[in-house]
Amino acid sequence: MACTHDHSCEDHDCSSNWSLYKHIDLAKVTALNEANPGSVKSVFKAWEDRLNSSGEHLESNEGDPELLVYIPFTSDVKIKSISVVGGADGTSPSKMRVFINREGIDFSDAQGMQPVQEWDLVENLQGVLEYQTRYSKFQSVASITLHFPESFGGDTTQIHYIGFKGEATQLKRDVVATIVYEITPNPSDHKTRAETGGGLSQVE
Repeated sequence: MACTHDHSCEDHDCSSNWSLYKHIDLAKVTALNEANPGSVKSVFKAWEDRLNSSGEHLESNEGDPELLVYIPFTSDVKIKSISVVGGADGTSPSKMRVFINREGIDFSDAQGMQPVQEWDLVENLQGVLEYQTRYSKFQSVASITLHFPESFGGDTTQIHYIGFKGEATQLKRDVVATIVYEITPNPSDHKTRAETGGGLSQVE
């Protein structure tokens, strides 16, 4: 299901306040089959800049339109919708398949696995469409992998913007890891009475 922006976005969930852009761990975003290594990072930008195509964009290798994009988040998120702005002249992706919390997926994995959800896309050059998720399946998302198997007939697939709308938890993932570590006592950090000459070996 796609949402078209024929309404006041401030009165709906379409405003930049719902954008998850700031929660993307951009340094760890990767793509398979990108023609220019590292260019995938350029497609993640603020919602209001989604149509700014003056800079770099993501493009697949010539003659092979398939792309696989891995996006981790700095905190667990709930994703309500996904927006994709592709290229012109048949180079926009025509299908999107999504996997959640699966690291290290390659093309063989993606082709053989059942996605959490998939969409037949339309050419969204003006950035007015958002694809609604099955929200109950997009809770506690630590990372998301987007598989774009084909374009609209172009020799390559081009993507200028990928955006997510939803909510993020207040607790960042590195903080969660620290808390888990701290609640598990490290015996070497605590001297026992036996070590200090006492008769007991209970950890204080």
